[in-house]
Formats: sequence, C-alpha cells, structure tokens
Amino acid sequence: MSATKASKAYALAMFGAVSVLCGLLTAGLAVPYVAMAGGVAKAGANSLEDLPAALDIPPQSEVSRVLMADGQVLATFYDQNREYVTLDKISPMMQQAQVAIEDHRFFEHGAIDLQGTLRALVRNSTGGNTQGGSTLTQQYVKQVLVQDAQNNNDEEAMREAQEQTVSRKVRELRYAIALEKSLGPNAKKIILERYLNIAYYGDGAYGVQAAAKRFFNTSADKLNLSQAAMLAGLVQNPNATNPRLYPQQAINRRNVVVQRMADLNVVSQLNADAAKKVPFSPSRVVAAPNGCISSPYPHVCDYVRRVLLSDQMPSLGKTADERERTLKRGGLTIQTLIDPKTQRAAEQAITAMVSPTDPVISTSVLVQPKTGLIVAMAQSRPKMGTGRGETFLNYNVEKSMGDAQGFQGGSTFKAFGIAAALEKGMTPNSKMLAKSTADMTGTSFMSCEGLVRQVTPYKVTNSVRGYDNRQITMVQAAQGSVNTFFVPLAASVGNCNVTKMADRAGAKLANGEPMTTQSANLSFILGSAEVTPLSMAQAYATFANRGVRCNPLILATVSSKSGKKYAVPTAKCQKVMEAAVADGTNYVLSQVMKYPGTGARALIPGGYPQAGKTGTTESNESVWFAGYTPEMAGIAMISVDKGTDYWKNRRRSLKGIRLPSGTYLEGSGSGDAGRIYKVAMASALKGKPKTAFVAPSDDVLKGKPVKVPDLGGMPLAAAEDEVRKAGLNPVRVYEYSSLPRGVWTGRYYPTGTVRMGQDVTFVLSSGPRPQPKPKPTKSSPSAPTSSASKPTASKTSTQASTAPSKPGKKKP
Repeated sequence: MSATKASKAYALAMFGAVSVLCGLLTAGLAVPYVAMAGGVAKAGANSLEDLPAALDIPPQSEVSRVLMADGQVLATFYDQNREYVTLDKISPMMQQAQVAIEDHRFFEHGAIDLQGTLRALVRNSTGGNTQGGSTLTQQYVKQVLVQDAQNNNDEEAMREAQEQTVSRKVRELRYAIALEKSLGPNAKKIILERYLNIAYYGDGAYGVQAAAKRFFNTSADKLNLSQAAMLAGLVQNPNATNPRLYPQQAINRRNVVVQRMADLNVVSQLNADAAKKVPFSPSRVVAAPNGCISSPYPHVCDYVRRVLLSDQMPSLGKTADERERTLKRGGLTIQTLIDPKTQRAAEQAITAMVSPTDPVISTSVLVQPKTGLIVAMAQSRPKMGTGRGETFLNYNVEKSMGDAQGFQGGSTFKAFGIAAALEKGMTPNSKMLAKSTADMTGTSFMSCEGLVRQVTPYKVTNSVRGYDNRQITMVQAAQGSVNTFFVPLAASVGNCNVTKMADRAGAKLANGEPMTTQSANLSFILGSAEVTPLSMAQAYATFANRGVRCNPLILATVSSKSGKKYAVPTAKCQKVMEAAVADGTNYVLSQVMKYPGTGARALIPGGYPQAGKTGTTESNESVWFAGYTPEMAGIAMISVDKGTDYWKNRRRSLKGIRLPSGTYLEGSGSGDAGRIYKVAMASALKGKPKTAFVAPSDDVLKGKPVKVPDLGGMPLAAAEDEVRKAGLNPVRVYEYSSLPRGVWTGRYYPTGTVRMGQDVTFVLSSGPRPQPKPKPTKSSPSAPTSSASKPTASKTSTQASTAPSKPGKKKP
C-alpha cells in the first residue's frame, strides 16, 4: 500500500473511531462496546474500558546544577536540558504564539476539539493538505507518555506512545478528557504551562526556558514576538527547523507563525511584518554544558559526581544507576563549599610553578578543620581529556574516587611521630642525641605485629646542617626536620603507635590499605609510604581541630526544586586524640614556621597563628608543604610524574632542575611546594578570624615520668629492647676499657625515674687505651712524632625487621 493510501486509510479509521467516541462521550461513556459493530468501534470501546481515567504524570526531567560557595555554577547534569518555569515567568507573547500555531481554539473547546478533529479528518481523507486534529491537551498527554517511557527505559512503551494507530489516538483522547476534568477550572492554564515546559524545541533544548537560553541567550519571560514565534514554530519539526543548523528554514517557519498570529488578530499586521524582517543571529546561540568536561574545574566536578553516585548517597537511590537518573533528571541544586576565589588562586599558584605539560605533577587541597568541607582542590593538569597536558585522573584523591597512584609524603609524616610521642608522655622539650648518621641496623621496635628487628642494613642521615651529634629537643628536631632524631623516636615510641596515629588523624594510603600495614617499616616516619593529598590535608586539619577528625566533604546540601532535602554524607566528626596531644603537636609545628624552622619561608602574611611541616622524600622525588591555622588546613605538593618518558634516562629528582616550562626547582618543601601553599592559603584565609592555637597543658610540657628498667646482667640487645619498650631511647657511647672493642661494659645511665623519651646511654668498650710512644732521647736521631689516635663516636642508633622500601636519606 502506498504512503498516500495508508494515510487515507488511517484517516478514515480515525473518522470512524472519533465518531464512535463522540457517541460515547455524548452518552456519558456508558454505552457498552458489545452494542457496537465493526472492528474500529471495538478498538475504540476496548481502549476506553481498559484505560484508567487518570493519567499518571511523572515529574518532568530537569537539569541538576552544582553550585560553588558563591552561587556560581560548577557544572550541570541532565538527560534532557530543561528548566521548569511557571506560566507567570513565560512571556505572554510566547504563550500566544504557541496557542496560535498549535491550537488556536484551546481556551474555547474542551479536551477534545470535535470540530477541529472532524474537519482535519475529512480534509486528510479527501487527499488535501494534511492537518493535525490534536488539541494542546492531547499533545501534552502524548509528551507525558513518551517521557514516562524514557524515564523507565521502556522502548516498547515509547514506540506505542508515538505509533500511528487508532488505539493510541483513542487512549490520548481518554486521558485528555480525564486530565482536564481533574485539574478543575484552571485546567487550561495548567496544561499550557506544562506543555511549554515539556515540549522539545530542538538542539537538545526541552521546554521554553532552555530553548530561550539556547537560541537567544535570554529567559522565557523576556521573549519578544520574533523570538517567541520562532520557538513556537520549532515544535512541529525541531530537527528540520533547528535555527543553529538551518537558520533559513527556522526563519521561514517563524514567519508562518507570525502570520498566523496576525490572521487571528493576536498581533497587528504591522508588527507581524516587522517581526518577519528580524534576522536570526547564530552568535547568540549559547552552549548547554552537560557533565564535567565543560566545567571550569572538571576534576572538582568529577569528585562531586563520584560522591553523588557512590554508596554515600543512598538518599538519591538504592543503586548507582538510580542515583544517576536522579542526578540527571531530578532538577537538583547541589551546593558545595568550593570557594572559586581560592580555587582560582590555588590553580594560578600551581600554574606559576608547573605547566600542564611539565613532567611533574602538582596539587593543592584546602579543607575547613571544623567541618571537613573542601574549599579548593587544584592540580597542575586542570583540563579533563586525553590530549597533551590533560588527564582524567584526579591526583588529589584515592583510586576509587578517580586516581590511580598517590605520592610519598616525605617528612610531613613526622607530625604523626610527634603526636604519638606526646601521647605516650614525651614533651616538646624532650631531648635526644641526633647523630650525623644513625645506624638503625639491628634495632628492635614495636610494630603492630609485635616486637621486630631491623635486620637489613639501614643508615639514616640528615639533609639540614647544624643539628648533628648533639642533644636537641623535639621542637628543634621539628624545626630542622632532623631524620636522625625522628627515626630513633619512632623506634622508642613504637612504630605501631606512629602508624596508628596517622590512621586516626585521617591519612590514607593510595592503595586503600590502613597505615598500620606499614608499621614494620621503620622509614615510615620519613614518609616512604604513598598517600593521597586530600587525606594529608584532612590529617593536618585534625591537629588544627584539636584532635577531632572530620571526614572531608564536598557536598554542603542537595535539594530538589520543590524544596525536598536529600541526606548528604556527614563529616562524622569524632575525637581521635586528646585535645592536649593536638595542642602539643600544634605548638611544636608552630615553631617550624619560625626562623630557623624549615617552614619559615611558607609563612602566610597577615599575622595568622599557623603551624606546618615541610616534606621532601628520598632523592627529592616529591616535595610537600602541609600547614594550617585553626580556621583552615591545606597542602601543596610537587612530584615527578612517574608515568612519563622524561625520567627514563634521568635521575628522578626535583633538586636543582629547570622544568621544560622554565621553572627552577630547589627540591625543597618550603621553597617549592611552600610557594603554592602560601598563595592558596592566603586567599582562603582572607576575612577569616586570626584564631590562636590553645597553649599546651602543663601535663604535655612536663611529660610522663618513667622508671628506667633494671638492666643488670642482661645482654646488650636485650637491655636495649627493654629500654625501648619503656618508651626510652637507647644510645651507645664508647670508652676505653680492658674489654674488647664493642663489648658492653655493663654501665648505663641515668637510672631511676626519668621523662618519657629520654636517652638511656649504654657505655661500650672501645678497647684498651693505646700506650704512649716513648719520648726520643737527645742522642738519638730525630724521628717524626704522631699524636695518639682519638676514638670516634660510633654512627649508631636503632630500627626494624622489614627493610624500608628505600633505606637511606630522607629530606625535610
């Protein structure tokens, strides 16, 4: 059958169906279908009896928006680009244009325009120009059925909602009647509002508000005659008349609408003629961004998206698919606390140091200690993609949230050692001997699996001068980031306690495992483990918040257009250490920011009380600065990019190199990462109070008294183990004696009660004192003289059963 014949057959069938339906309507829908004759009558009657009287109308799919702290849009997500607006926010000209071209008698007839339908059917069946007989109400019903099928991913229902069949048309008629009846006296205005919001206007724009923004960069309430007429005309065939792709076809269709309005006396012919002359300007077409690629901060956006789709957000749906549908269709307003000024400052600070195409990676994260809310999250490759200098990875977070690596934390881990030592009873002024080289080979210490011994050779040296071979306090050790102080400290305090402190504070290994899995690695306190920058910002925020850890949050609120509030992840703030321990840690780290502390160069201007710690890993592969005030905590980091070929034939070190972009790197936490930290934090703190840290308590300053164990008769190794179990630090010195070199003389000091963490000195033999050479006699020939050999201090101390991943020098 030809298309023309098929169309005529359909028209005749519809003529019969509508005639029957008119009879049914006249009889109050009470005529039983068995009284009808013919297949068409049966089809109409069956459809009527089978269908419910009320149409189930799902909410219209709308755009969800993610907002930054100041209300700027970070991103939009949608399946259909739609923003629902009420009728009073739609230009009267737009309302009149749509009614004029679609159903000019809309406000005069009922749900079914019998006159218009029969006229159209007669004209179509006689071979004239095809005319539509559907009212706006019927067209709205059809759109609802199509959208409901789309929402449920029901392809069969979608096909049925659009197929050219008598049963589909009768179903629409039945629903239209019930709908207008259920909506009461304002039914026409309500249906017109819904129609203008559900209709597809082409080029991805659903509803008149999205179309107004898309094609004219305006809002629905400001549409003029020319614009309104163009949009109204698009609904009939939105693809063929897309003004962005086919401007002339769109103009032609617009002019048809304008003339129709003039013919109906909606507008004057003079105004209609003027509107027809208005050109369409493609330059006014506005892109409708969707997803994170087009976000100004795509990696922040992606982190938001991943949180919304994760199990942390069951309020949006039971499964990830359900949550994604809610995100893309629910018209949500998602409020974050991302501060665009601080975000921009962090990105600019990074860009000033590192180019996206450089063979290094730089990141910066800032969080509020009291709330856990993320204020900024920046990286040196800010664009999302596969091009040069682009990435889909978020280098600040763990693998499950979009990253795949992590970075060695360097000496920023010493903060965990400080806190663990204070918790055990040491004080900021506890002294230990810091040797130029601490030989930790053979040292025993407590891991989380029990007492272990460093069996592989491990010698620790310092990179900062001025602290070697002398007794220094914890404060001095922190200021100089003295490795030969902190590694023995971890052995004395117990490496298990240090790793547990890191876990409790919030630091996370990039592979997702707990920090305690590193407790048998004595180099842990020097930052040999790979961690996420976000978790390090969280950990330092825990110190700033006086021992209360708040999980990092990217979401402040999530709500629907109707005002429904969706439960968002909470910070779950909990006390993980005594406030006195955090106060003591803050005191020690605040001294790092003062000369001669390594953090002095990263001091934020403005007189803010602040604390921090530099971090540089072995061979200077990465440099960090982690710092905070009571109001804000943040990190900055630069690391070699291990995934680039640049380092294949080069030593992987940031020390003294000039990047391809031209930046010279010192390879230091304060000199490199500190510059980024300083700029980002200064922006974040602008306008914030200059809150002081709480001074450490007397208990923290005085420390815990400990009794030195009775070590008489013990072998040296066992005696040192007992000292370490007591929380003290064994140190060896050598003196001349009759015993062979290296044998313990049995002497040690001090004895009795001392302070936690104090040195206990073991006196070992350096062998018998050399005999002086006889003085030459006057008669004997002169001979060269030689001074007696002087004993040298052994380069020793202590460490564990599992070898460090990269034993040796660690930087401050």
